[in-house]
Amino acid sequence: MRILLLLLKIVLFLLMLGFAFKNTDSVVVHYFPGAQWQAPLVLVLLVFFGIGIAAGVTASLGIVVRQRREILRLKRGAASAAAVAESV
Repeated sequence: MRILLLLLKIVLFLLMLGFAFKNTDSVVVHYFPGAQWQAPLVLVLLVFFGIGIAAGVTASLGIVVRQRREILRLKRGAASAAAVAESV
């Protein structure tokens, strides 16, 4: 299973590397009126992919923090209930 996973990773890497080599043409990204950015297509895709990942992590961060607080609260409640049960 590990060898199959390693082969899959190598094939995926080679496909992405081939995509990067084939898409080195410059593209222009237009922003607000007058502002533009000219860079290779692969770089533009990588930058916006990274921005998407950062936005996703930031959006889920609040949920993760809230769940950790809830878990801590429940652990404290379970510990205090166990202490009460032992004292009775």
